[in-house]
Amino acid sequence: MKTGLKKILVCFVLVCVSAGISKADLAGKVETIVASQTQGNVRIAVKIVNPATGAVIYSHDASVPMTPASNMKLVTTAAALHYLGPDFTYLTGVGLIGDSIAVIGSGDPLLGDKPTLQKNNLDTSWVLKDIAGTLRRNNITTLSDVIIDSTVFDNELVQPNWPKKELNKWYAAEVAGLNYNDNCIEIIAETVGSKVELTLDPPTSYVNVINNCKAALKPPDTAWGARPSGSNIITVAGACHKKCEPFRVTIDRPPAFFGFLLAEELKRSGVTVRGQLVEREILPQEQFKLLAVYRTPIWDVFDRCNKDSLEVAAESLLKTIAAYRQPSGKGGTWAQGRQFVSDYLVSLGISADQFVIDDGCGLSKNNRLSANILTAVLLDIYKKPEWQRFKATLSIGGEEGTAGKWFDEPKYRGKIFAKTGYIGGVKSLSGVCTTQAGDRVFSIITNKTNVKSRQAINDIVKAIIDESR
Repeated sequence: MKTGLKKILVCFVLVCVSAGISKADLAGKVETIVASQTQGNVRIAVKIVNPATGAVIYSHDASVPMTPASNMKLVTTAAALHYLGPDFTYLTGVGLIGDSIAVIGSGDPLLGDKPTLQKNNLDTSWVLKDIAGTLRRNNITTLSDVIIDSTVFDNELVQPNWPKKELNKWYAAEVAGLNYNDNCIEIIAETVGSKVELTLDPPTSYVNVINNCKAALKPPDTAWGARPSGSNIITVAGACHKKCEPFRVTIDRPPAFFGFLLAEELKRSGVTVRGQLVEREILPQEQFKLLAVYRTPIWDVFDRCNKDSLEVAAESLLKTIAAYRQPSGKGGTWAQGRQFVSDYLVSLGISADQFVIDDGCGLSKNNRLSANILTAVLLDIYKKPEWQRFKATLSIGGEEGTAGKWFDEPKYRGKIFAKTGYIGGVKSLSGVCTTQAGDRVFSIITNKTNVKSRQAINDIVKAIIDESR
């Protein structure tokens, strides 16, 4: 009996000593990596936590608010899960008011989103074609107006603190109560003879394209497009050798974009539209006859937001939180969304001086998050029944999403689930590692970065797995 007890005690001591050594080894290794960054002007914050016990394995400047870049999307999706719930679904309604067709937006950021449609084996113009088909099945061949109601959000379509010079880029698209095709138009340039021909996807005359792109005798292809703020006149310039990679340019007024595309599709399908495109609120007393509803589960939005870092998804979630917390369910604003997200973070027990919320996606450099905030958010979701589903929305090291290009060595591949982050001077990575000793939640943010900052971040994550073996 005493011998057996002695063996148990010896085993217990060995396990405790082994765990202590592992923790110390990891902290020492991470400290060395951190020191290599802080010798210059780089600011770095790191926190590593064992979610099973809540024990902090390593912490460096974890309470310091930093510019998080796209790690902001973790906070936005967590807040959306908190406020809207796991069963929330965006519902876009299409129906008739008299002899006019009406579309009521819900803020769905993925209406007409190509990756989502392709995942569901649907054509990229499926929504427009389905509406036209619904009208034909109801023997409707003539319409008056096309009415678009996007009042679920306010009319502030551009976040005021986004970089002005980047508003043409796909990641800075306008955000509206009715979105379509990520609120962008794709342009393909191809040299035919001595000229460059342009193809638009979706094909439409909603935009006016000025083709200044020149045919080139040899690579590289440098075709690009831009439009002035508040305009849908796109100028394409640069050079094209044979066929350029498609590039996307944002459009102005997404609800009108959808309405215009719908009118064009109706005309192609034989439905006559005699009236105008009208953007207005549809009032409760109006007789709205519902014909079709288009649904997008919140998890599809989380997937595009976290795995692929789609900015319009994050901003739509922020405004959706605001809208659906109002009695009217309408008029969601950035200001209201920021307040609700801030309230959620305070509810996690983190001091309000550790964060500043400016947008939902992290494109604004006015955002501030501490590593404490990001690990607290991850730990909050970790305790929820939806954790495994939420974890699946993150990019997977070596496999898919924005972290798919890193951690492709066999011992790391498929073991790192994280949200990446990058804007000028900022690199970040937060998520969870699956190790032999159990899960490890981590957050790493670097500001005033140098050429070695991304490698330092990756090395810290690799150390978490190496030292937990």
